[in-house]
Amino acid sequence: MVKKSTTKKGRPAKKTKSSSRQKQGNPVPWKSILFKLGLTLVVLVCAYAVYLDAIVTRQFEGKKWAIPAKVFARPVELYSGKLITPGDLQSQLRRQGYQAVRDVRRPGTFARNGSQFVIYSRGFHFPDGTEPSRYVKVDFQGSKVIRLVGRDGKNLPLLRLDPQPIGGIYPASYEDRLLIRTAQAPRYLIPALLAIEDRDYYDHVGLSPTAIARAMVANLKAGGVVQGGSTITQQLVKNFFLTNERTLVRKGKEAIMALLLELHYGKEEILETYLNEVYLGQHGRRAIHGFGLASQFYFAQPLKELDLARTALLVAMVKGPSYYDPRRYPERALERRNLVLDVLAERSIVPVAEAERSKKLSLGVVSRELVSTNDFPAYIDMVKEQLRKDYDEKDLTSEGLRIFTNLDPVIQREAQNSVTSTLKTLDKDKQLQGAMVVSSAQTGDLLAVVGDRNPGYAGFNRAIEARRPVGSLLKPAIYLTALERPGQYTLTTPVHDTPVKISDGRGGYWEPQNYSRKSHGQVPLFLALAKSYNQAAANTGMAVGLPSVLNTLKRLGIEQALPPYPSVLLGSPSMAPVEVANMYQTIASGGFRMPLRAIDAVVDSQGKPLSRYSISVEQAFAPGPMELLRTALGMVMKDGTGRSVYQYVEPGIALGGKTGTTNDLRDSWFAGYSGDLVAVTWIGHDDNSPTKLTGSSGALKIWGNFMSNVPVQSVTSLGAGNVSSIWVNPSANGRSHPYCEGAIQLPYIKGSEPKAYAGCKADVVKGSLFDKIKGWFE
Repeated sequence: MVKKSTTKKGRPAKKTKSSSRQKQGNPVPWKSILFKLGLTLVVLVCAYAVYLDAIVTRQFEGKKWAIPAKVFARPVELYSGKLITPGDLQSQLRRQGYQAVRDVRRPGTFARNGSQFVIYSRGFHFPDGTEPSRYVKVDFQGSKVIRLVGRDGKNLPLLRLDPQPIGGIYPASYEDRLLIRTAQAPRYLIPALLAIEDRDYYDHVGLSPTAIARAMVANLKAGGVVQGGSTITQQLVKNFFLTNERTLVRKGKEAIMALLLELHYGKEEILETYLNEVYLGQHGRRAIHGFGLASQFYFAQPLKELDLARTALLVAMVKGPSYYDPRRYPERALERRNLVLDVLAERSIVPVAEAERSKKLSLGVVSRELVSTNDFPAYIDMVKEQLRKDYDEKDLTSEGLRIFTNLDPVIQREAQNSVTSTLKTLDKDKQLQGAMVVSSAQTGDLLAVVGDRNPGYAGFNRAIEARRPVGSLLKPAIYLTALERPGQYTLTTPVHDTPVKISDGRGGYWEPQNYSRKSHGQVPLFLALAKSYNQAAANTGMAVGLPSVLNTLKRLGIEQALPPYPSVLLGSPSMAPVEVANMYQTIASGGFRMPLRAIDAVVDSQGKPLSRYSISVEQAFAPGPMELLRTALGMVMKDGTGRSVYQYVEPGIALGGKTGTTNDLRDSWFAGYSGDLVAVTWIGHDDNSPTKLTGSSGALKIWGNFMSNVPVQSVTSLGAGNVSSIWVNPSANGRSHPYCEGAIQLPYIKGSEPKAYAGCKADVVKGSLFDKIKGWFE
């Protein structure tokens, strides 16, 4: 039982006002709570805004993007005497986005009429200065430029085209862009962009209530999302600072940051950043950002050269680069582009007639192959290898460096085509692999590198990574060692092509055999090299001394330390094609050692020179012995293992080179040169299984195919002052006359010529006196 409350005297207790209020309950101070909550929320929002403001200013005022290093080919240079076919020039102009027109009036255009071109070149800032745009007439005679004439009718010494971009060195994100200023935008780009994406851009402060309302009405009418209300500022915030997640929190964050961006920065700076940030496509892992790069990617043209139709297409793609991809969905892209043109006409941005004319034009998009920046991955590997000696990886992937290389785009494509087409002919199962390295005989400039039968494959680069035994390619070093001793050896000195048994230095014996399994006895030195007799090479190498031959190889440019084993004489060491190219570069240059140069110069993002990779030349051999060796290597091509090359090349062109074949026909090699080019080719299997190909039946075919498709010059004499040519009977190592049977003319270092005549003199020549006299004058 509950007792009532009472006083001390037992009377009921009197109820007070406070107890009454307690019983009824205190009213909740909602206004106070709401005020405090609101104030807290305002403080939090302000604090969050301050936090976001710090992010906005830090990222926007700092370095906005990691700009990959851009890699360029060497520019095509035209001058009187330049060897290039008109077809190759036209293909290269198209590859660089030059438009073929009837009337050449602006940079980036050309016209061709038979053997005459009219080219309006683009200006370009090279490491050695700015090359202006030029209007030039170029006349050809066959495969040679014979005249360049300017607009004023005066002869020009040189036309240098802008270089072709061939790749980049990308950051982990693989974002790529080509930065532009608003002043570089074509006439209609910004008006079209604002008309389609944000017509109130110059009137709002980051958010546009009008645009949001307009989008809501359009979406309600359509029964779905067909139009967005985001301003260009909001789009920039989303792309530059945020992710693509669709949440209210992200949308609120975007709105605050848009307001902050407009608070701190001017409309022009925001717009310029948008032009460089907007995503406009994908090329493999490489993301295409900004209108500058998109113009190159879709049209192979600089942005400022775009006409109205192409400009409208890029603006059309902003809404959805994948959905409106003009290569995959040309109908969608065309419809969207024409919609943009209609809007421009409706808003009187362009005349209606111009819009209608542009709507009749094709999309104008070039193939991916034409603008691919990974066509030459093997060459880019060489560039990276050289750059990493001087630059950090971070600098290469983020500082916007511009790297000017020595890659010749015409030579590179011919090298690639030769490797691919020849391997298809030799190997129907597509198991054979190949590699090729091409350089300039005069300068050592690395002109082309092929590392796979599929030239666009970026993986194992056989040109620099596949180290395989080189076979007979080292034999020239043996005979050069001998020829440096003119008192002992000349081109006609008999050498022993006889069986040989030599201690291999490892407890066994080395007994090399000739390819035919036959010995030939005493043969002239030049013939032993021309026919690639193994026993003659081994005997001569041991006679001059293995250490001397190893030293000669080092002087020729072989940098690896070779073991002092006799088998080195026949090419047992494993080398990559680029290493072999260094050796034959020295021979082709006439005895001057010059390291292969992939890079010419590096400049920073503002065009300021950072590095020049000058030619390094060192005379390694006297001209006399080198003249003799080059003569012998020419005879390899005329009468020896390389003679089948003249199935491809005109017989009147003098060449030099050497075949190489390894044990069990596992590797097929050829290294050789013309008067202007050095090229090394290799064919083999990655698993080292036999190819069933010799140097002549395999690698030489790639080499010959290549040389037949590029203009080449003949090898010429070095003009050594201590060398004279005489007629000799080589089999007898004696003097002769031009009318004698079997006589040939060969060079000798003065004082080493044969003294005695061998078998044929003027007084014993058969035939009439007239024939004798005629022979004297031949």
